[in-house]
Amino acid sequence: MSAGLDELTPEQREIQALCRDFAAREIRPISQAVDEADTEMPWEVWAKAAALGLTSYMLPEELGGGGLTDVFTQALVQEELCFGCSGIGNLITSNGFAAKPILVLGSEEQKRRWVEPMTGESPTLGALAITEPGVGSDAAAIQTTATRTENGYVLRGQKSWISSAGPASTYVVFATVKPGSRSKGITAFVLEKGDAGFTIGPPVRKMGQRAITNAELFLDDCEIPLDRRLGEEGQGFRGLMRTFDLSRITLAAAATGLARAALEYSVDYAKSREQFGKPIAQHQAVSFRIADMALRVDASRLLVWRAAGLADAGADISREAAMAKLFASETAMWCTWAAVQTLGGWGYSREMPVEKWMRDAKLEEIEEGTSDIQRLIISRSLLRD
Repeated sequence: MSAGLDELTPEQREIQALCRDFAAREIRPISQAVDEADTEMPWEVWAKAAALGLTSYMLPEELGGGGLTDVFTQALVQEELCFGCSGIGNLITSNGFAAKPILVLGSEEQKRRWVEPMTGESPTLGALAITEPGVGSDAAAIQTTATRTENGYVLRGQKSWISSAGPASTYVVFATVKPGSRSKGITAFVLEKGDAGFTIGPPVRKMGQRAITNAELFLDDCEIPLDRRLGEEGQGFRGLMRTFDLSRITLAAAATGLARAALEYSVDYAKSREQFGKPIAQHQAVSFRIADMALRVDASRLLVWRAAGLADAGADISREAAMAKLFASETAMWCTWAAVQTLGGWGYSREMPVEKWMRDAKLEEIEEGTSDIQRLIISRSLLRD
């Protein structure tokens, strides 16, 4: 860390140090084994994180959480945990993402029903179900339908690439009550594992960030009561967009932590590895590449901190969140490539962590809106203004 440390409060410094220590002791040592396990949920590290309050620190205090609901603190936590491993780090804090639509749209009873269990000694895991086989970046094009009945709704459709599908017990599912109306019909519902007509497919084998299992959801005449709807009909898209704006900031912080890990590993390696009679750090090609890595990491962090500060001030941060997510995700991809390049043949080996980090980094350019979508958000905002 370098830029702006004097801006942190004592409480922020304390949780930052806690997360840094947890990443070093509990995350980094197991990260490669979790990666090799591929589709297995790492419950042991989840339980250890829960014991320290790291799985619920971002949830409201009145619901049993840590009450550190400001985005700036969440960004600090995300960077430190993902310095250890981006997949495990993103898993540990994923309930903040899953709970957001419930907190934005839900009633007090619904918040206590589904968010409180996420804050207990053995916290439940939540999942957010948006993506479909034919619907990715265009969230307004959701095809899953929710048909009103006398007692509630019947959901029909399929969701894909749902993070934590399988291990999660609570699922926030977005569907349309008015097919063809795009965002106007999108409504959020809560499904529980075991609901009739709701099944979960096998875990998908992935390129990276394997600590988080992904699977498809199948809704075959899944009938749910009226109290499973969050907010009013048609309010789901508003809750979804607010969730995206905030999650893009924390994902940018995660990407920054991953890029920082690649930078620090490259620096240590370049100082110890000798070629042509001297450490490779003394060769200009390597030293300049490391300088570029450091430049991009600091710039990513500053963009994250700016977006987080504006979000906490209540500003409209769609553009700033997109900028942070775009730059940080591409920084993570570039810095992990640079780390592999710096290590040369050893960088290509699975004995070293940098090839895993490069695989992990690719997801950051795709999830929560691809880099293309972030550029679209930014350009539209500038041209509109």
